[in-house]
Amino acid sequence: MSTSFTNDYTEAADALRNFYLRSHRALDKLLAAQGASFSRTKLMAYIGNNAPVRSTDLAEAFGFAPRTVTEAVDGMERDGLVERVADPADRRVKQISLTELGKEVLCSTEPARKRFGERLFDALDQEETYQLALLLNKLNGRLAELEEELSQPAQAASNDAGGKRGKK
Repeated sequence: MSTSFTNDYTEAADALRNFYLRSHRALDKLLAAQGASFSRTKLMAYIGNNAPVRSTDLAEAFGFAPRTVTEAVDGMERDGLVERVADPADRRVKQISLTELGKEVLCSTEPARKRFGERLFDALDQEETYQLALLLNKLNGRLAELEEELSQPAQAASNDAGGKRGKK
């Protein structure tokens, strides 16, 4: 890490990426010791907090491809952690919920996840934690703006293509 700061964002971006990857690997290792995985735990927590959900809800929430979600849910269903039930309003749609076993597995990982977070953030004092949250919220706000900007040309192109098809 350099001792002088420049306005170049790459050092900060690299540090953020490294933190993200290392924290996920460490948490995945911790949860694997309990028979879980970080990715499954994230999905199960989302399902538990928002149940029932559809596969499209999971794909949208995590930015996963639909096939990735289907494979993950298939595995969790095979292991008895989630169940799919036909939506009463639209039988083509499957609603996903945690089973009792899924709830137990998720609850059993909570103390380890909490302890991990506490130990990780012990490196920062209260003011640093507050500042980090402010900075990350600021970056998340900017990301939302950029996502909106990036979706506009795609929407315009889609509208143009639809308009051209309609004129033939």
